[in-house]
Amino acid sequence: MENNSYKIPLFDLNFNIEEENEIIRTLRSKWISMGENVKAFERGFEELLNVKHSIAVTNCTAALHLALEILGIKEGDEVIVPSLTFVATVNAVRYVGAVPVFADIKSFNDLSIDPDDIKAKVTKKTKAIIPMHYGGFSCNMDDIKEIADENNLFIIEDAAHAPLSEYKAKKLGTLGDIGCFSFFSNKNITTAEGGMLVTNNDDLSKRAKLKRSHGMTTVSYDRAKGHATKYDVLELGYNYRMDDIRAAIALAQLKKLKDDIEKREELRKIYLSKLNDINEIIIPYRDFPYKSSNYIFPVILKNGNADKRNLVRKKLAEQGIETSIHYPAVHRFSIYKEFTSELPTTEYVADNEITLPLYYSLSEENIENVACALKYALKDSLD
Repeated sequence: MENNSYKIPLFDLNFNIEEENEIIRTLRSKWISMGENVKAFERGFEELLNVKHSIAVTNCTAALHLALEILGIKEGDEVIVPSLTFVATVNAVRYVGAVPVFADIKSFNDLSIDPDDIKAKVTKKTKAIIPMHYGGFSCNMDDIKEIADENNLFIIEDAAHAPLSEYKAKKLGTLGDIGCFSFFSNKNITTAEGGMLVTNNDDLSKRAKLKRSHGMTTVSYDRAKGHATKYDVLELGYNYRMDDIRAAIALAQLKKLKDDIEKREELRKIYLSKLNDINEIIIPYRDFPYKSSNYIFPVILKNGNADKRNLVRKKLAEQGIETSIHYPAVHRFSIYKEFTSELPTTEYVADNEITLPLYYSLSEENIENVACALKYALKDSLD
């Protein structure tokens, strides 16, 4: 993942010999498709989140798709979504033929979906809300749950950024009907590609497991171990299984998660102190009261625009610092123009947000260098 052309990359893998050993152990076991490693990973995730059911899948997009399907969301139904998210959040809604209804974010200090705008956009066709916990910082789940309860709506938490993040001491992903997590290559836990669907509902868990593997009543591992000799196909399903090689990596990563998040909390505090005197930026979630995974460190330009933001990023790159953008606004993409909305706060953030480097092995000296480079880039770009 690290780009050697940058002195300070946006992200670096928290890998060592433990991941290598788990992969070697799995290869030597001669079982590499979904098996015992996947089951162990699911159990470990359930314990960490204190949730009844975890179903490992190929990626978070698959988890979101399964969530919508098993909740019965269908063509013509409306699902309220943020636009400041990765496009997969919204693509999954279209997979089931439903209509995405975009809601704005709360403010430049809180980049989460705005409950007031959710409430304003509920119609008789609305069936679900997908709050995305941006950067690992929780949405206002009390307000969102109140809206859902009043209107008989499902909640699917997009917790792709948020393993072990909390809202009022409860783990994100466990507060709605279903939670969906990502293990993409730059996440707090990575398996290169991978995802998890979690729920406390027994029936939803059974349906997710069924649809994860072609709608089949048994999987290859059970048949190979002699637990079953035949199977039936009960409904149309998908090949959304996680394999044991990726789950092996996950088992090593899972052991590091708490330490990773504690380190990121320390790094965030260092960033806040180093960036405190830069008046040209807003730092979202500065006084956030709940535990966060700190997946990314976003800043927003004051009095900026997309051109100024791009110039700042160019100046940082020239100083060897890699940055990113989280995210282009989904409602602006060509494919979603028919679903356009007035989302002024989202649009400003999409044009003015810069994601600074944040990862386990980042040093205080690295952060000092990023802060100095940012001051220089801002002075050079915004004057």
